[in-house]
Order: sequence, then C-alpha cells, then structure tokens
Amino acid sequence: MRILGIDPGTGICGFGVIEGRKLIDCGVITTPAHTPLTERLEDIYNSLHEIIKTDEPNVMAIEKLFFKQNITTGISVAEARGVCLLVAKQCHLPIYEYSPNQIKKAITGYGQAHKPQMQEMVRLHLGLEAVPKPDDAADALAAAIVHSFIAKTDQ
Repeated sequence: MRILGIDPGTGICGFGVIEGRKLIDCGVITTPAHTPLTERLEDIYNSLHEIIKTDEPNVMAIEKLFFKQNITTGISVAEARGVCLLVAKQCHLPIYEYSPNQIKKAITGYGQAHKPQMQEMVRLHLGLEAVPKPDDAADALAAAIVHSFIAKTDQ
C-alpha cells in the first residue's frame, strides 16, 4: 500500500509518500507570504494534485488540527487542510486522520515526544541516512508511517 502523509499548512504544507518501509517521495508545498489566501490555497490544490498524479498513493493520512493560542493561524491551516481533504476526495483516496498525540505515541511510544525524537524515529523506520528535511516533510512522513502501522493491525 502506498500512503501519502500530509502535515497541513498554508505557508508550508508537508507531504511524504511511503510504501511499506520505503520512502517514495517527500517535501513541502510552499506558498509565498503576503500572497492572497485564495491564491495560496489554489497553489496547494494544484501541487497536491500533481503529487498524487506522480506518486500514485492508495490512501491519505493527514494530521488533525491542534492549536492552543493563535486562532488566526489555526483558521488558515484549517483552510489548507480542507483543500488537502478535497483533493484526496476528488482523487478517490480514502482519508485517515490522526491527532498529533496519536502520531507521537505511535512513532515514539510517548504522546508528548519532541520534534527531534519524532524525526529520528522517522529516519530509523525508513532506514534513511539523515533525518528528512524540512520538519514539515518529516511530520508528514510520520503520519504516513502511523497509518502503515494501523493498516497492518486492521488486516
């Protein structure tokens, strides 16, 4: 099963594609600051369509939103997340959603793990020489890895 993981964001939207324990693709979709939000969302939409067309995933695993303080940032991230969900639906990909704590606990065994711990576990799981960069790509890969764990237990 080929899994597309998404770490949603408006300025930086991380993506990672895995198959089993093999890295297929990862990176970020970036949109310029000070660009109208509608244009940024369109960039995410078009870029994600291209990633799905190129990498041909079977499912999408996406991080649920979690924010404590900045509601304004949370709203724009929610809009970017909505675009990602729309693209997946239009491409007929089943969608699986995981909270940040679920991802951290599944990857490290601890729901409050810090970013360096997460990145190192992603590196180890995929047998990579270096931690995937930038952080958003590593976070997206973590979502994909978690889904791979859960999909195996559902079989």
